[in-house]
Amino acid sequence: MCIVIGILFCLLIIGITVFFSIPYSKTHSEFISIKKNFLIDSLMDPELFTEKDVALLPIPVKKYFHHCGFIGKPKMQLMKAVYKDVKFKFGKGKPEVIIDYVQYNSAEAPARIAYIDSTMYGIPFEGLDLYTAGNGAMKGVLAKLITLFNQTGETMDQASLVTFLSECLLIPNVALQEYISWKEIDGLHAMAAISYYGRTASGIFTFNEEGELCSFTTNDRKATSTDGKSENVKWSVVFSEYAETNGFQKPTKFQAIWHYDDGDLIYFDGKDVTVEYDPHD
Repeated sequence: MCIVIGILFCLLIIGITVFFSIPYSKTHSEFISIKKNFLIDSLMDPELFTEKDVALLPIPVKKYFHHCGFIGKPKMQLMKAVYKDVKFKFGKGKPEVIIDYVQYNSAEAPARIAYIDSTMYGIPFEGLDLYTAGNGAMKGVLAKLITLFNQTGETMDQASLVTFLSECLLIPNVALQEYISWKEIDGLHAMAAISYYGRTASGIFTFNEEGELCSFTTNDRKATSTDGKSENVKWSVVFSEYAETNGFQKPTKFQAIWHYDDGDLIYFDGKDVTVEYDPHD
């Protein structure tokens, strides 16, 4: 009997190993399906960024457009960002995991999708981070089958809108859209507000003297744990380590930070990030 149980256990382990090694994933297939609509949007013939486009923007934002090389270049409709080996935490007191993260942002209307690929205790973990048609969602799937969390609702809608705003200068055609408004604070700071599907959010962008974007900070986003609990916490994104790629100056390091009263939590720490405009895949 013990031998039979041992054989069955070995077969079970082999079966699980084979299943995990199969390339097919329902979560990834869902992401690919959504991504196709984004790629269609990027096929439009682009206009060029002009001095007229940035004439009324706050001084530091205008300087950013010039410093990063966007004037005279095509207005992108889509951005693809690829992050490898990101240090990620699900929240305070949670263990750190290493993830790969691929995202797409659209300019025509506020929309953002991302796919997360990782492992937890040697078991495949995948995630979807979505914002389309004013609806935000965050889903985590373990072992290709087990949904660990699937967060939706008003808090996620607001969080996703804020995240999209924070990235608007990475795909600067977004910064020129009617759904975003700007207000100059001083030579190194500007406030932006976004309105979409009846929701609004705002935050402050900080720049350095050279014209590089350094950070985005807001109080309009709640920290939500995997069990769905939310609390109001100051949130920021830090952009650094600029490098020239295809004629553009772009940051290659991104950190997302929750500023809790008892200390900061850097929960997303990505470096060597590649940003591509109007990709074909």
